[in-house]
Amino acid sequence: MTKIFVIYTGGTIGMITDPKTGALKPFTFEQIEENVPELQRMNCKLTIHSFDPIIDSCNMTPEIWAFLAKLIEDNYDDHDGFLILHGSDTMAFTASALSFMLEGLTKPVIFTGSQLPISEVRTDAKENFITALEIASAKIDGKARVPEVCIYFENKLYRGNRTFKYNSAKFEAFRSPNYPVLVEAGVHIKYNDAAIGKCENCLLKVHSNVSNNVGVLKLYPGISPEIVDAVLNSDAEAIIMESFGTGNTTTAKWFLDKLEAAIKKGKIILDISQCKVGSVEMGRYETSSELMRMGVVNGYDMTYEAAVTKLMYLLGRKYPKDRLLRRLSTSIRGELTKY
Repeated sequence: MTKIFVIYTGGTIGMITDPKTGALKPFTFEQIEENVPELQRMNCKLTIHSFDPIIDSCNMTPEIWAFLAKLIEDNYDDHDGFLILHGSDTMAFTASALSFMLEGLTKPVIFTGSQLPISEVRTDAKENFITALEIASAKIDGKARVPEVCIYFENKLYRGNRTFKYNSAKFEAFRSPNYPVLVEAGVHIKYNDAAIGKCENCLLKVHSNVSNNVGVLKLYPGISPEIVDAVLNSDAEAIIMESFGTGNTTTAKWFLDKLEAAIKKGKIILDISQCKVGSVEMGRYETSSELMRMGVVNGYDMTYEAAVTKLMYLLGRKYPKDRLLRRLSTSIRGELTKY
């Protein structure tokens, strides 16, 4: 019998309607089989850990990521996989963070949730939960078929650090445009084995120290020097610059001078695109050539969520700066593609 460790952090998936008040309230996940009787037909033994109190995912913090990583570490040897039930709003951040914090992963860590409570007639919660559980249990030649940190939502399994939430009104809440879907669940569950990362004979190593000393500079036409100064002169060690198109910025001298001055003072500036599809291509246009010259780091096709959490992870490792910069622009958990 496959042993799956289920962690309920909070979120819509665990809500039921109070018949007296009509208000939503969390149900007790220790009694999940009463709400999802289909589980009795699956060859799985579930261990349930519910947060107390449960949290809205908008209140997620790096400290909770570290707690989740430690919880997985403590229960790793006794279980075949892990299923984390999480609010969808910040799910991609938590999945991205854990992908970096869990080095040498050889077992599935699958996030799922829902757009409607589990008690609703039209809920997506049961299908998401049951299929995510089936994928977390899947093995091939005695080994986990999907030994990655992933997100399962509306019939698709995505690599966690390639995913972002794009829709708050549809069941299809997540997308991963720059990396293939790992699993598609229809009448049959189809595994894209070529896209699934493997870590043969690896040993789990958990990195719980992360630093939130990260800032964000989102560019827009007409951005003022004062706004740029506020971000570049903040206490942040590293700054994510959300640029235009393939990594381009204004060519205004005052702007480029401010970037270069910040880098000379020791700031790390990571260039990612505001576009959801495609990649930063430094050197393709005049502006990005100047960014390369001054030492702005190429973020390639990283999502915003992956960029934030990767910087937090790398800063927490206390690497020498040259090593940090190399790892920042290199894929370490399948989070970016160099073309």
